[in-house]
Amino acid sequence: MKLDQKLVEAAIAFLDQRFPGRAEGVAAMYTADGEVLLSTSPATLNESVTLCHEVGALCEAYAKNKTITATVCVSRLEDGSLRIFAPCGICQERLMIYGGGVECAVAKNDDPAAWEMRPLEQLQPYYWRQALK
Repeated sequence: MKLDQKLVEAAIAFLDQRFPGRAEGVAAMYTADGEVLLSTSPATLNESVTLCHEVGALCEAYAKNKTITATVCVSRLEDGSLRIFAPCGICQERLMIYGGGVECAVAKNDDPAAWEMRPLEQLQPYYWRQALK
């Protein structure tokens, strides 16, 4: 499945349902067969052990032996505005098991609440494993 507004809306709906009116974040991912996986970061008392919002969906895909094809992370700030966050470097590494073609939502430069698609290989143009070829 390709990254589309439907996946972004699924993330926003999950954010609204799970954290109504709160500053929080969630992730939504498509699998190759069209399943939508949703996740968020569990609350922790020690910030040094927090996980990215994407980890739950990544683990679920792995447990189900499914391939991730697209991902989006949506966060609500304290003022209620929404932001699209590109996968962090660690999540980029986690997503790379599905290849550089995974479609990632990234914030538009002129509007951090709007998104555009970038393949993972554009986020990681010098991916370290390329040196092993």
